[in-house]
Amino acid sequence: MRSDIQTIGAFVELGKQLRDFCEKWKAGSAGERPEFLHALSLAKESNPWFVEANIVHALGQWGRALTRDALGAWLSAYAMDRPGKPKTVGIIMAGNVPLVGFHDFLAVLLSGHRVLAKLSSQDRHLMPFLAQRLVQAEPALGGRIAFVEGKMQGFDAVIATGSNNTGRYFEYYFGQGPHIIRKNRNSVAILDGSEDQGELGALGDDIFRYFGLGCRNVSKLYVPRDYDFDVFFKGIFPYGEVVDHFKYANNYDYNRAIFLMNTEVFLDNGFLLLRENPAFASPISVLHYEFYDSIKTLREELKTAKGQLQCIVSGSDFTGDVPFGRTQDPALWDYADGVDTLEFLLGL
Repeated sequence: MRSDIQTIGAFVELGKQLRDFCEKWKAGSAGERPEFLHALSLAKESNPWFVEANIVHALGQWGRALTRDALGAWLSAYAMDRPGKPKTVGIIMAGNVPLVGFHDFLAVLLSGHRVLAKLSSQDRHLMPFLAQRLVQAEPALGGRIAFVEGKMQGFDAVIATGSNNTGRYFEYYFGQGPHIIRKNRNSVAILDGSEDQGELGALGDDIFRYFGLGCRNVSKLYVPRDYDFDVFFKGIFPYGEVVDHFKYANNYDYNRAIFLMNTEVFLDNGFLLLRENPAFASPISVLHYEFYDSIKTLREELKTAKGQLQCIVSGSDFTGDVPFGRTQDPALWDYADGVDTLEFLLGL
């Protein structure tokens, strides 16, 4: 079982097409790739949260990742020629952000296995479209990719992503066989007050990209007790147009009304609500914050909560921290929940 040159080449070709489309989209000439525009149109119709700029961002992120050099650097850390027969791997994909299941799809095919994918109704057009482009580049992959509706059957292993509630369901049905089951995770940022406007602006992307719906979106800030939130609000001001989206605006208005009725103390800049709260998860349009007195103590507390966190964002060079503005641009080896998907697949 190995990742053959043709499979890698097909993904490299797909990456080239994605980069070409994104460059044309930014230049205002996306009409030269009508097949991509049609896929985007279908995706937007299926999920009002999927605005075109965010879909293009997701396509661009994968376009940058699917290069021969990047794939080679990733795969070089593994023994790809391990003995074993190809297995059918069921992938249950979430639909909170565009193409959130693509890394699993990529890893299964590169490890020599077959994909049996169950798509979310919220993101059911983009993956089949990219799979079609992939098969055009390497027709042999057509027999290794299948999409299923309804009950998933005939699989040897499962990779499932969902909420804590669906995670319990996944554990019940798939826990007896080889599996990776992902549940809710959140991301946090640590500020020390020395951040400049460029760093805070980059943090804005970590907060607002995909309207905050992803596990890599920052949902909570840790700040020193004398922190000046006006500086933070100034840094994220360019993201104010997020409230022009009707679903985000509805959430903002609703949460603001609830806070007012409950006489909660909160900060408000017209498109984001900040409230002091110990929880990692925050509602859409709301960012939690918590004060810290000692960065060392905070790091120890976050270490104990590792199983609940996807990313820790900061401007420091602390091992494992993600730089400002990079949460939505992970490397191929930045595995969700810290679980090495490729190692799992190669061990089947």
